Amino acid sequence: MGKQKYYDTALKPERAVLVGVIRPGEKPDETREYLDELAFLVDTAGGVVEHEFTQKMLKPDRGTFVGTGKLEEIQAYVKSEEIDMVVFDDELSPSQLRNIERELQVKILDRSNLILDIFASRAQTAQAKTQVELAQLQYLLPRLTRLWTHLERQKGGIGMRGPGETQIESDRRMILEKIALLKSRLSQIDRQNETQRKNRGQLIRVALVGYTNVGKSTIMNMLSKSEVFAENKLFATLDTTVRKVVIENLPFLLSDTVGFIRKLPHHLVECFKSTLDEVREADVLIHVVDVSHANFEDQINVVNETLKDLGARDKETIMVFNKMDAYVSPEPDHEDEERAVLTLDDFKRSWMANHNAPSIFISALHKENLEEFKQLLYDKVVALHTERYPYDKLLY
Repeated sequence: MGKQKYYDTALKPERAVLVGVIRPGEKPDETREYLDELAFLVDTAGGVVEHEFTQKMLKPDRGTFVGTGKLEEIQAYVKSEEIDMVVFDDELSPSQLRNIERELQVKILDRSNLILDIFASRAQTAQAKTQVELAQLQYLLPRLTRLWTHLERQKGGIGMRGPGETQIESDRRMILEKIALLKSRLSQIDRQNETQRKNRGQLIRVALVGYTNVGKSTIMNMLSKSEVFAENKLFATLDTTVRKVVIENLPFLLSDTVGFIRKLPHHLVECFKSTLDEVREADVLIHVVDVSHANFEDQINVVNETLKDLGARDKETIMVFNKMDAYVSPEPDHEDEERAVLTLDDFKRSWMANHNAPSIFISALHKENLEEFKQLLYDKVVALHTERYPYDKLLY
């Protein structure tokens, strides 16, 4: 009897290469930051990054995003290393996608498509699933042509006048009908959520906002003593979670929201605006910042820009600088020597001096400065509660 063979049936992670364009005026550490974030997105989606390609260009090529020489270099690497997919750091136009796919003969993803994939795998509630499906269809609609290149002829039949409807036209019509249906379903869910929010009574509402993966869910768990899913991945939280929290004698509502990210696809922001109603309707925002991140100041700006788009930029805000235990002073930079030597204490002093927003430095993981943070939050909520409900017996 021959020796029995065993086969490995486990799904192997897809191997990917990243492609980015370095634009004029972009610093090397900015390019590194963008590609690191793209690599983290690939890792979150379950892929493995094998290599990165960058090219300095005034602007991406209209036909193939990168130049023909660079595309040939990528093609040679993809073929020799048997790479499964190539991921581009910007959104590709339908024609760029088609041309690159024809040259490289592997799966091509752009940043938007990758983020949509992650959102689709993370969506849990009916609302999040509907929002993601809507964003995916809106992304797909202008790119339909590449799916039907093998169906050049039109559908027709005996006795039918004219050439009939093309496959692509019927698919476009079906997608438009589905989009209309999903929009109608979302507006119904929004109305239900609005009713829920109205029924929450006389409680101050606080919302956690911030860049993705800065520790919002960890802070939510710590304040509400409930288990909200938290892990070291991008977009661990998609669905807004609302919990009733009590500090001393004061109850208030705390919500955890989806993290922001630079170059977030526009149609995704549009679809998730209803999820971010909690941010728009909050009385206080807790802006969580990962102070250990090399470019946390850029992340603060991205969050502020997104809040501005949502019409929530002028709300009362508490800045919470998380992960202070992991802060590392930046390496000396000849171009910007002032910022180069900032220790955490220097940064604290400079931030306090230059900004009026109340701020606190904590480590949610190691439970450092949590009592001071709770006291700051309590004082802010008490002041708002007293102002809004002066005759409420809750506090006396």
